[in-house]
Amino acid sequence: MSDTAYPPATGAEGPGRVVGRRPAAVYPELAGSTAVVTGAARGMGAVFSEGLALRGVNVVAADIDLDAVKATAETINAGQDALPDGGTRGRVVPAAVDVVDPAGHEELARLAHAEFGRLDHWVNNAGVFPHAFVGDISPEQIDAVLKVNVQGVLFGSQAAARHMRPGGAIVNMSSVSAVRVRKGRGAYCASKASVAHLTESLAVELGDEGLRVNSIAPGYIDTEMTRWVQEDPAALRHALDSVPLHRLGSPQEVLGVLLFLLSDSARYVTGHSIAVDGGSRHV
Repeated sequence: MSDTAYPPATGAEGPGRVVGRRPAAVYPELAGSTAVVTGAARGMGAVFSEGLALRGVNVVAADIDLDAVKATAETINAGQDALPDGGTRGRVVPAAVDVVDPAGHEELARLAHAEFGRLDHWVNNAGVFPHAFVGDISPEQIDAVLKVNVQGVLFGSQAAARHMRPGGAIVNMSSVSAVRVRKGRGAYCASKASVAHLTESLAVELGDEGLRVNSIAPGYIDTEMTRWVQEDPAALRHALDSVPLHRLGSPQEVLGVLLFLLSDSARYVTGHSIAVDGGSRHV
């Protein structure tokens, strides 16, 4: 993990990658707040947890793999990076959760209040990515992907709404696959399209409670989930040909959008899906 974002538009280093730079001191109002992040053991969830802690946000980092998320939390908490404005780093508390269990989300909300006395942000990041052609999708696969990717988002949002004060923000992870179909991803595409529309419904209904709900729709991001593409030169060339910016995105570029959506700068933004895909949804 590293918070050396945000990449400049030029200066490629390796196929489809860019050189990063240190973040500026942005969104200081986030310091002292508390966030729950699911799927936090690795990938985007780990980057989110670290990026929030580096801005003074206390984090309940949750994952079904408790040992892995404990290791991630330990690494973040042991970091020596100073906050951009010289403030105090946030603390990361690991927790186990199976996102298909509503009671698990309730426990995360209670843990946030017990550890930090408040709950301000909720990031529904946990997800699964089965690869199967439509004709081959098994009942078990479609059941698992819809439970984790859709029901998990719903249950997390319900718990957040019950425990957050007005002004709180929920961010769900959708995908470019919500609007751009690719072979072998039928179940995943369907689940992420559901997340995008569920986000809109939640925004309309939870607006009465003073809560904002948005989603982020990443494209090809340099994480473990796209490692199979990166390790195949032909697959990588094909992927980048479908991206107008002709490179992979960095996790920190997704983090930048998350920080915006949680900040006061987005306090009149709700019900939207923000694409971080290099324009690939239009190709």
